[in-house]
Amino acid sequence: MTQSTPSEHDRLSVVEAQVQTLAQAVRALAEGLEANPSQETDASVEAARGARLAHELLLAQGL
Repeated sequence: MTQSTPSEHDRLSVVEAQVQTLAQAVRALAEGLEANPSQETDASVEAARGARLAHELLLAQGL
């Protein structure tokens, strides 16, 4: 029985998907930490929401 190894193209696709997920997670964290003076929301609530979203994105992709 031969063991198939992923092609270079397949590995690159996986890395691209992981980088995209990491970028989305960083964006969620940054948005959670941004202070918006026009909104009267608790900064810690927004930061927690951003962190939770980032965590969920990473978990969904198995990172």
